[in-house]
Amino acid sequence: MLEDFPIFDGLDPAHADAMAKAIIVRSFAKNAIIMTEGDDADKLYLIRKGKVKIYLSDREGREVIVNILGPGEYFGELALFDDAPRSTSAITTTKAEFAVISRDAFLECLDQHPAMAIVIIKNLARRVRALSENVRSLALLDVYERIVHFLKSEATEDNGKLVINDRPTHQEIANRIGASREMVTRILLDLSTGGYITAEGKCLTINKTLPGGW
Repeated sequence: MLEDFPIFDGLDPAHADAMAKAIIVRSFAKNAIIMTEGDDADKLYLIRKGKVKIYLSDREGREVIVNILGPGEYFGELALFDDAPRSTSAITTTKAEFAVISRDAFLECLDQHPAMAIVIIKNLARRVRALSENVRSLALLDVYERIVHFLKSEATEDNGKLVINDRPTHQEIANRIGASREMVTRILLDLSTGGYITAEGKCLTINKTLPGGW
């Protein structure tokens, strides 16, 4: 099971088996709050089933979506390495099942198998690079360019076309890219009118190369 998660990519099979013994499987209903910003942090969550929204919010209830994660992805990894409180909140958007590893169990495993630490550190460094690219996108691209970046990053290839299954709402896209829902709606409508994208039900298809500007 651990081979499905990037944080453990490349682990020796014996090390993966040792880490797997530390796992506890937990299930949650839709809209279950898994962690809240500022909480004590001591667990890594590996998503086996369902989807989770990672977000930030303020006292007025305004929200910024950091990411929407699904099976094969993970969150809460910082809890394994420091004693700082949670930096984000997480809530399930569907029924979900997680493989959970506590900090104590994780560190005990590293103590017994120190060679696996190098593999995990490399995988975490790859994740930090990806986060840096997202920050660059928010800081340097205009709203249209951010939407294009978002669509391409979320899409997977299917019969020669790029497809987003279970597509997010316009508000969710706006929260993810730091824009207004109205602007997202206008841009997506123009792309749809031009035949660049097709939205049917929960599926969005990118039919051809998106324009360089709007």
